[in-house]
Amino acid sequence: MCMVGATMVACGTHSPKQPEVVQPLHEFTIPIPPVTFDRWQQLEFARDHFWDNFRFADTTALATVDTVAMLQRFGQFTALCTPEPTNGLPMQRLMKRAAASRPMMDLFLFLADQVLHDPNSPLRSDEFYIPVLEAQLAASWYDEYERIAPAYDLEMARKNRIGHPAADFAYTTANGITRSLYDLKAEFVLLFFNNPDCAMCKGLREQIGSSEVLSSLIAAGRLKVLALYPDEDLKAWQAYRPNIPANWINAYDKGCVIREQHLYDINAIPSLYLLNSEKQVLVKDSTEVGELEAALQQ
Repeated sequence: MCMVGATMVACGTHSPKQPEVVQPLHEFTIPIPPVTFDRWQQLEFARDHFWDNFRFADTTALATVDTVAMLQRFGQFTALCTPEPTNGLPMQRLMKRAAASRPMMDLFLFLADQVLHDPNSPLRSDEFYIPVLEAQLAASWYDEYERIAPAYDLEMARKNRIGHPAADFAYTTANGITRSLYDLKAEFVLLFFNNPDCAMCKGLREQIGSSEVLSSLIAAGRLKVLALYPDEDLKAWQAYRPNIPANWINAYDKGCVIREQHLYDINAIPSLYLLNSEKQVLVKDSTEVGELEAALQQ
């Protein structure tokens, strides 16, 4: 009887339930392109199917999301978009899927702000950030106060877009002569927004000077550089003038019109804009000399 009872107890005992292992959101497989595809087709496939296995409906996993890992994933996706710098459709499609819920949308808004909008991000892109802001403003979850900042960011992102005419403005040189951006006649114009006390501006100026591509175009008169100081401390600008190369146009924005009228988004300096002879934007708000070189050699 004791043996039977022991057997019954043993048979009736349930082993403790194992906790369910929840896969972190950032751990998802990216579909592999067919080997028969050429390099461009593989890139398009990787970009268009990057998020296919991501669990947009799984809001329970957001409580423990690894934001660093998700930022890396978002950065990988953005890098796949960069070969077509004016094509916002992949980002638009992503944000449509992220709109599955407000918590999921909030996550992707955070990722986009860090990768696409932060001035220090190497992947910063207004063209890719525009669909993100449009998706945020189209969502019904955000009240009028939550819409103020993205509405302003969208207004600024839509200015001076790649392939569009740059906003005209007046600049004044040390001899007091005032001219407009559109008065400059050259095959290319490089706008270099800078400040005297900016270490990064100094480094960028030296990079431009050491670039064989840019230097040869400047020497030939095909590329004109307009180094523009956008602030009001003219004493600092005057003291710094000898540091600007003699074959550049060194000027300031009299009355700080660019900043006051929000003609350009220059909250972060330095900032480079490359324009063609028609003053259409080829490179927008960059700090990468390599990006300028690539655009000039196309």
